Amino acid sequence: MNWLPAWDCFVRVAEGGSMAAAARTLGCTRAQVSKQMAELERRLGARLFERSTRRLALTPAGEVFRQHALRALEAVDSTELAVRNLGDRPCGTLRVSATVAFGRHCVAPLLPEVVAAHPELEIELILTDQVVDLVGDNIDLALRMTRLPPDDAVARRIVSLRRVVCAAPAYLARHGCPRQPLDLLQHQCLSYVLGDNKRWVLIDGQGVETVVPVRSRIHFNNIDCIFDAVRAGHGIAILPTYLCHRELASGVLQTVLDDYEPDIVFGRDLYACYTPSRVRLPKLRVFLDALLGHFQPLPPWERT
Repeated sequence: MNWLPAWDCFVRVAEGGSMAAAARTLGCTRAQVSKQMAELERRLGARLFERSTRRLALTPAGEVFRQHALRALEAVDSTELAVRNLGDRPCGTLRVSATVAFGRHCVAPLLPEVVAAHPELEIELILTDQVVDLVGDNIDLALRMTRLPPDDAVARRIVSLRRVVCAAPAYLARHGCPRQPLDLLQHQCLSYVLGDNKRWVLIDGQGVETVVPVRSRIHFNNIDCIFDAVRAGHGIAILPTYLCHRELASGVLQTVLDDYEPDIVFGRDLYACYTPSRVRLPKLRVFLDALLGHFQPLPPWERT
């Protein structure tokens, strides 16, 4: 007896409440369903249904078998999906993780283009500023800003992210423009709570670091909120150019301390990280190709 069709048939009978309903769903005759159920009960040595004139009800044995059968059929479906994902065509669901701001502004706009080119592919974009567990969180590819990619994953450098110190012209008109890093001590400097510990590191052209213990009366753990506060004239901030390039070009924001490069705890480089088991997945390969094509040799915000 081929157990898989019989188990699937049993689940359909349990869901539909009758063999006729299961037959309609499966596209077969009621007699065929009845034969499979009788053979299944004989093989298991237990009655699975209490039969009445109106509806079939599960026996205690049937209820136990139903729970196990559902899990088994789900496992079979997952196995088939995993094997199909190893084929030549990108298909199935690709789970991608990225930081909130970068994912929203730079990754999300790519998704429609990628899925349009691959009709059997779906993409889930998971936005979080916390480090995800590639295995535990079932992530196919994580975009991480880091100095040191994880040792247990494949890491492909995607792009370097430049950052600038900037403020709104109105703020600088009220409070003055800092000429050297220590001038920041006299300013409202909007810190990123998760990353800088209220200490900015600025490096000059000779590689000399200056550490400034900055202060502000408001703090955020989200770079978009910092961006909004800077545009509103509430202080000075270190911002990535992918986020503020339009405002810099239009004069809404103005860079300061141009002879110094901000050095943040995450470093400059963005990596695509994935486990070795996913290296050959077509769905990962096409998405990685799309990232590289979009951000290299120069990212869009650095091309003009």
